[in-house]
Amino acid sequence: MSGAGRITRVDPAAGIPGGEVAVDCDGFDTSSIATCACLFDGERGHLVGGSAHRMLALVPENNFGGDVEVRLESDGERSEPATLIIGTKLAEEMHPVANPAFDPDDGALYVTRSGSRGQQLPVTLFRIDPAGEVQEYSGDITNPTGIAFDSSGQMFVSSRMDGNVYRITPFKEAVPFAQNLGVATGLAFDSRGRLYVGDRTGTIYQVNDIGEEQAWAQLEPSVSAYHLAYGLDDALYVTGPTVSSYESVMRIDASGTPEVFYRGLGRPQGLAFDLEGNLYVAASLRGRRGIVRITPNGSEAELFVAGMNVVGLAFSAAGEMVVATTDAVYSLPLDIQGTLLS
Repeated sequence: MSGAGRITRVDPAAGIPGGEVAVDCDGFDTSSIATCACLFDGERGHLVGGSAHRMLALVPENNFGGDVEVRLESDGERSEPATLIIGTKLAEEMHPVANPAFDPDDGALYVTRSGSRGQQLPVTLFRIDPAGEVQEYSGDITNPTGIAFDSSGQMFVSSRMDGNVYRITPFKEAVPFAQNLGVATGLAFDSRGRLYVGDRTGTIYQVNDIGEEQAWAQLEPSVSAYHLAYGLDDALYVTGPTVSSYESVMRIDASGTPEVFYRGLGRPQGLAFDLEGNLYVAASLRGRRGIVRITPNGSEAELFVAGMNVVGLAFSAAGEMVVATTDAVYSLPLDIQGTLLS
């Protein structure tokens, strides 16, 4: 075996630029660390730690995407390649603070440019069509936060500035649908068409089909936002970052009673389900940041996609995972079918 050793695993198997991946290996010679490197399609990733059995490297900022060859290098010798799936950048200079959302009718992706509180921006909602073209869509909503589609394909957007949820008409008009919802952030529809709105001061509202709201559940206030997803078990799942580094995903049953579903995440934000009941959360797990996958019973969690500054995700009908950071949006071909309710 050469000094570059043998790669046994890349963990996680997917990432976006800036994400930290662990390359497990056998026999990697680190006696001269200055000659060691981790290469992504031949480009060096910044090394953040390592040993003869594991190297930690950051995915370099580049325009590559899809399957990428990962190799270890020591004193000019290179290992046989392993594969990492890297997200393709769809758009940049965005400022989402929650999940993007796919239009179930035409497959277009909608992303917010939320801005700082009270900031008036000329365009705050963007549409990315299935061909990847980014289009300016609307500037009518200040500080848009959550996006959700109902079962008929109607789009709703929350504003954390005025506490309203808006219905977006086919003519791109933002019409107030529900009002006085505190610092309105996350949105989700249940299987009966009722809308849930997360007020980051601690209230989860339930809204009927004519926009009438009622306080439905009470949780601890969040320093940033409440993020919501409705599960296949007819329960609402909620994250709301606080100042703690050991936070929970909460499960709220049909009666509005909350309980801890999973505890142990750092700054959990956007979340979504796949059709097998796995929950994906933008968070950190044991100090590693990205998209965390939690099993349906909440017993196990693993880092599934490596990434920094991740705030949300969404699944397309074609099985791609879209990952949103505080600045950009990436697409990863992971062949995962998401639920319509998340």
